[in-house]
Amino acid sequence: MVEWQDRPLDPLCPVVFIDAIHVKVRDSQVANRPIYVAMAVTCEGQRDILGIWTGDGGEGAKYWLHVLTELRNRGVGDVLMVVCDGLTGLPDAVTTVWPRTIVQTCIVHLLRNSFRYAGRQHWDAIAKALKLVYTAPTEAAAKERFAEFLDSWGARYPAIVRLWDNAWASVRAVPGLRRRDPAGDLLDQRHRERQRPHPPRGQGPRPLP
Repeated sequence: MVEWQDRPLDPLCPVVFIDAIHVKVRDSQVANRPIYVAMAVTCEGQRDILGIWTGDGGEGAKYWLHVLTELRNRGVGDVLMVVCDGLTGLPDAVTTVWPRTIVQTCIVHLLRNSFRYAGRQHWDAIAKALKLVYTAPTEAAAKERFAEFLDSWGARYPAIVRLWDNAWASVRAVPGLRRRDPAGDLLDQRHRERQRPHPPRGQGPRPLP
């Protein structure tokens, strides 16, 4: 386990998800402890668990700075986006370790939290309306869709509106991606498709099995 946790990592991770599960851990006594998992989506589109860490529930910026510095020291030099939710101090630690990395609120968590304030009979309609917000192509379009959501649902569910208002700075990260970064920068290449190598000269494409 130690060898796996210390293994070298890819220098480039387009997306890293950081989340926690709570499990019962026996120390001096049995208690629920958070187990934090960092999972990357690689340039090849594969999922890779970067590491696992045990916490005590009181983690802050210092803890996350240690975790992210460990990942950087193991080889992760650049990350396009870190997706997380409600982990105190993590956004500040991300900015310290990878200054150009975008911190994005996990939409799944945000939707689940939204449903806590809504009647079950309205979940489908609310999910459909909010999808127009977080899939909008630009921040301006996202604001327009959110204004429409406010008109339709704001009076009935003001808590959902407050929830999204408070999270807006990180929810809008995707529509707000920068467009004019230096050539060769990771953000500048986010739409590039990985090219397959050409077959050796004289060889045609390999037949399908």
